[in-house]
Amino acid sequence: MRNPTMQAPAPRTLISARALSTPRGRVIYWSVLVAVIVLFTAVFVFPLYWMATGALKSSGELARTPPTIFPRHPHPGVYREAWQRLSLERYLLNTLVYAAGAWLLQLAVCVPAAYALSKLRPVLGRAILGMMLATLMIPPTVLLIPLYLTVRDLPFLHVNLLNTPFAIWFPAAANAFSVFLLKRFFDSIPRELLEAAAIDGASSWRILRSIVLPISRPILAVVSIFAVVNVWKDFVWPLLVLPDSNRMTVSVAISSLSNQTPENILIAALVIASVPAIAVFLLFQRHIMAGLTAGGLKG
Repeated sequence: MRNPTMQAPAPRTLISARALSTPRGRVIYWSVLVAVIVLFTAVFVFPLYWMATGALKSSGELARTPPTIFPRHPHPGVYREAWQRLSLERYLLNTLVYAAGAWLLQLAVCVPAAYALSKLRPVLGRAILGMMLATLMIPPTVLLIPLYLTVRDLPFLHVNLLNTPFAIWFPAAANAFSVFLLKRFFDSIPRELLEAAAIDGASSWRILRSIVLPISRPILAVVSIFAVVNVWKDFVWPLLVLPDSNRMTVSVAISSLSNQTPENILIAALVIASVPAIAVFLLFQRHIMAGLTAGGLKG
């Protein structure tokens, strides 16, 4: 029988503890670590840098071969010109309205669905979840025509939703991936906690509102960010359902005006359109990592 006082063996790693204890081993370890971090950071950050500095270049410098890494004669005023020339404030406001509505509707639909599948466990719940996840295997382009026909003539009500925010909100409301993330998180919440609340007379809605949702803030942040960013970066669907120029999203508006706009102004508009999504990610990066790795309550 194994002695309980014996220490567990140290985990095996790529570099042994003995090698790290030597000056040469520490130098090699930190050199490789810093080099890998710098390399991966450059791979992800360089496209953003290239876009931001490309707007500062003149049209002639943008067309130069080989391209210049740093702008020779920066033109910071190009961002103000892009804002005024393309009327970006209108299209950014349109996109903000579409993203906010899609976010609220997605939470209103996916949270109760995930809670029911996780804690209420309806009949054929696993089959329903399986069919939901099966929709993730379907390429989005295959669904464009059925979705468009549905939005153009809403079943039973026979209402045309084209050129309305509902054409963006309704398709984004039910998201199988969000339901899956939420259900996995709800599964980790101890059932004893919910049963104790039920014994005290709390209804299922009260338990969801007062216990489950406060615990689930990390995963709710993740789902919220995905919902907002998906609407913000979408192009094909808004192009189909919002043909009115006054109701376009910012990505569609920039594309439609690209033929009559100089390249540096166009790149500046793309930078401005990207700033909100990047800012949301940077502000809530901690919540993204916490939500994807959280395991609910322990003990």
